Order: sequence, then C-alpha cells, then structure tokens
Amino acid sequence: MSFADKVFIDNIKDILANGFWDKGLEVRPKWEDGTPAHTVKKFALVNRYDLAKEFPIITIRKTNFESAVDELLWIWQKKSNRVAELNSRIWDAWANEEGTIGKAYGYQLGIPHKYKEGSFDQVDRVIFDLKNNPQSRRIITNIYNHSDLSEMQLYPCAYSMTFNTSGNTLNAILNQRSQDMLVANNWNVVQYSVLTHIMARVAGLKVGEFVHVIADAHIYDRHIPIAEEIIKREQFPAPAFKIRDSVKDFYDFKVEDFSLENYNFTLLGKKLEVAV
Repeated sequence: MSFADKVFIDNIKDILANGFWDKGLEVRPKWEDGTPAHTVKKFALVNRYDLAKEFPIITIRKTNFESAVDELLWIWQKKSNRVAELNSRIWDAWANEEGTIGKAYGYQLGIPHKYKEGSFDQVDRVIFDLKNNPQSRRIITNIYNHSDLSEMQLYPCAYSMTFNTSGNTLNAILNQRSQDMLVANNWNVVQYSVLTHIMARVAGLKVGEFVHVIADAHIYDRHIPIAEEIIKREQFPAPAFKIRDSVKDFYDFKVEDFSLENYNFTLLGKKLEVAV
C-alpha cells in the first residue's frame, strides 16, 4: 500500500461515515442531464505527506501522472488561461468564447507586482525568495483575487501555496477551498507534490513535507458507489519519483522530465461524470 492510498481511503471512509449531506438544500452544481449534484462532505481535512520518504500517488485507481504535470506547468510555468495550450481536454467545459478560462489560475500567477526588490509575478517572487531569502515566512502565492472573480469561468479551487524552509529542507502547504474527492483529490496532491519537488530543485534545497488543507472535501451522490468499490481494491507500493538531473531552471522543465518507476495501479474501469 502506498501512503497516499491509506490517506485517500481514510478520507473517503470518514466522509461517508461522518459527513454532512446537502440533500434538501439548494446547490449550484448540476449533472449533465440538469439534475442537481448533491454531496456528502467533511469540513477542513488536513493531510500530510513526507515527500522525502515517498511520492504520494494512489494505486487503487490510476492517476494520469503526465496530464497532471502538464496542467501544473500550464498554470505555473506558462501562466496560461488558454485551454488550447493544454494537452488534455479537462478545462473545455469551462472555456469561454475566446477559448480561455478568463482571469483565472495561470493568468493570476503571471500578473506582475511591485516590491522593493523590483517587479515580479507571483511565481518569480517565490523563486527569488527561495534563492535569496529562504528562511522568509512570507513565501506565499494567492490566486483568489476578488477584483477579478467576476471574470473567471471558475473560481480557483486550489488557490494558495505557502513555501517554508526548515534549514535546507523545503516544505509546502496547498490551501484548497473545495475538492471533488473522486475526480480531483489525488490529481492535486500529485501536482503540488511535483511543484514542491521543482521548487526544491530550483533553489538547491531538499524536499520535505507537503501539507494539503481542504476546506470542503466532498463526494458527489453519483460517485458514492464507485468510491465504495475502489477503497476495497488491492493496493500496491508507491512508485519512485524521478526528475531529470540536468534540468535546474524552472522555465526549462517539460512533462517528459518527470517520471515514475514501477507505478502499479488498477484502472478505474468506469466513467466519472463531472458535475459543473
């Protein structure tokens, strides 16, 4: 069993056994057929992963590692909001007539801000501080920009990263307002664990803990039978995570520079409908 399997299974069991149902309440999300998409949820899940020990990818179903990394680089490296620049179709449902997701995600990270040290966007500010002032307690990104929310196709779910060093070890916290546990939980864990590895490499630091804080961790009503089935599956050991040794600049990384060795998993075998 990978540690990520244990965390995921414990989360799902806790939500199903102790969660709050919003049945009977008015909800925004709808299924494709127009039916309201209700959820059972837990408030404020906090999961910790030691990246120095193990890469946190689940094995009880496949997480598409390459596509997860591709989306991460689309947001953080390309700072893009244009869905055509992704190699997957995961954002198509939220694209506007211009083919963008509005002023969301990568767009926010790419906005320059003035500091006493100069002008930086949020990503470059993180890199600057990790290289020049790694003991700072102010290394934070935040893409939940209230003045631009009306021009976003979807309010950011994973909205803030905090980077914090303990000596020469880099730790990180992802704050997430909302999480569709079956569709996106391990996807985001994988992405921001990779980001923590990247930032550690760029800054010449060792990788430490990744902490995932989820305000509203929910399972949709139509996903419950699938959730109950996959948490009973056979589990495999975690794969080894590799980054190409020669790449050290943040803007040089490509999807093919990251790999997993001995990633064994069970295919989901079912379509997970996404509520919009």
